[in-house]
Amino acid sequence: MAIYALGDLHLSHGQDKPMGIFGLEWENHEEKIKNNWNRLVQEKDLVIIPGDISWAMRLPEALPDLLWLSELKGSKLLIRGNHDYWWSSIGKVRAKLPGSVFALQNDHFPWQKKAICGTRGWICPGEDGFDSEQDQKIYLREVQRLQMSLESARKSSFQDIIAALHFPPFNRRNQPSDFTRLLEEYRVKICVFGHIHDQGRDYIYQGKKKGVEYRFVAADGNNFAPVLLV
Repeated sequence: MAIYALGDLHLSHGQDKPMGIFGLEWENHEEKIKNNWNRLVQEKDLVIIPGDISWAMRLPEALPDLLWLSELKGSKLLIRGNHDYWWSSIGKVRAKLPGSVFALQNDHFPWQKKAICGTRGWICPGEDGFDSEQDQKIYLREVQRLQMSLESARKSSFQDIIAALHFPPFNRRNQPSDFTRLLEEYRVKICVFGHIHDQGRDYIYQGKKKGVEYRFVAADGNNFAPVLLV
């Protein structure tokens, strides 16, 4: 009963959004994901999908992508990304999810003896272009949402926690943030994230720092194959 993660799927079954315009590696990327997924993942496994799931603008338009996900092996846990405009209230999203697909927001997802926590996240202070007013406001809100998620796991007595964010929990200089502070405070074992593409991947930190193992799981940075966590 393994746990995998794969973010930034950028599905577009209900949209005319060919991803090949972003580079040759994105040609037929959905077929690559499907083949790799069903080769690696078993029915009793869990795959965490930390954001940028669908290009849809509204929830009804995202349903073909969610249905496509449901037909892949294993259980799938969704976290919202910055391009998931279709993600409305969590109640409405959960009401439309097909079987084997779940959504996480402000709470935790129990899996065996582990808890999966997370939030979308945001760019961190110290990042180029960080706006001290607008970005700071969103950043602090996402920090609060991560804490709510982690606290819900703690109240349910979970000690083995995996966290998932869409944005990296640090800036490109890999400086500490309120996200990393919370991950350390709640003794998170693994933190997965995506969001970064192209040359930006050269700045991504992966490894263990202060007890937390950081894993970059964006699809195009991992040959469109789920990354084994546990």
